Amino acid sequence: MTATKLDLIKASEWGIFSDMKKPLVIAGPCSAESEQQLFETARALKNEGVEVLRAGIWKPRTRPNCFEGVGAEGLVWMKRAQRELGMKIATEVANVKHVYEALKAGVDMLWIGARTTANPFAMQELADALKGTDIPVLVKNPVNPDVELWIGALERLNMAGLKKIGVIHRGFSSYTKAKYRNIPQWQIPIEVKRRFKDMLMICDPSHISGKREYIQEISQQAMDLGFDGLIVESHICPEIALSDAAQQVTPTALKEILEKLIIRNIDSENVKYKEGIDELRNRIDQLDDELLDILADRMKVAEKIGQYKKQNNITILQTGRWDKILEKVFRKGEEHGLDNEFVEKIFTAIHQASIDVQTRVMKG
Repeated sequence: MTATKLDLIKASEWGIFSDMKKPLVIAGPCSAESEQQLFETARALKNEGVEVLRAGIWKPRTRPNCFEGVGAEGLVWMKRAQRELGMKIATEVANVKHVYEALKAGVDMLWIGARTTANPFAMQELADALKGTDIPVLVKNPVNPDVELWIGALERLNMAGLKKIGVIHRGFSSYTKAKYRNIPQWQIPIEVKRRFKDMLMICDPSHISGKREYIQEISQQAMDLGFDGLIVESHICPEIALSDAAQQVTPTALKEILEKLIIRNIDSENVKYKEGIDELRNRIDQLDDELLDILADRMKVAEKIGQYKKQNNITILQTGRWDKILEKVFRKGEEHGLDNEFVEKIFTAIHQASIDVQTRVMKG
């Protein structure tokens, strides 16, 4: 696939954030429920140093008959926080009507939710509606771990002329029970950052965790990975919230979370550090070369096995053999202190590559 190039303006030039040297924080309730609830939350967040207020006013719910937001009336409440507290305001848009209402109200920033990101038709309609504007837009990852779909959404906005674009990592849906509400799969946003080094990258620990007690650890991991900031759901009284009560924190609790964060440096001028890290990276490069040589040899053997099976009219897949390989590598991996899940992922990929090689042999 052709490498993508996006014409972006760095977040430091958006006019939204005053200090790009520290993690950016966007916070506010999952839903704007009343003018009092929103303003009290906003005032408390402002007192804790939060500059950008987020609130959902159109709430895309999985099932009907749930609280689906107050609609455009919530924009009036947000404008009050913007006017009286001097905060920037941000909300989610999911269709063209939302865009028009938000732009008319003078919202400072928009974000696009995971369900919308996953729909190219919806993304194109939003891109067309935003054409000719310079409002910053943050795009959440799609519900499934599809990096190309995520990047496609960014491309549509950029092709419509938008240059103030960032991403929000909110994790990926899972059918299995897990510790977090959404599986982080950090390698997906890391790949986006690898391709677009100037892309503003925000983590949504509220939606990843699903429970307020995990927000601290998710936020710290995001900082350790070099994310630019956080978007956190904060409610003046989370226990009575009309949506996502379990994952919202009070403004005071948010302050405590932020104060505990350890912020890492991207690099260091320390000579000993540079010498030590360069030596270790050189060793990694050598090991990678050795791994590639071994994998190449393994694929050659797999090709010969495929030829042998073809000559003797034997099926490619031998489940008994695969079970034995897994049993052996698990045992060997444990001896070296390697996690079974990690070992299984590596050898599953190798096994699939071997099947692909043998399939090509069978086809001649």
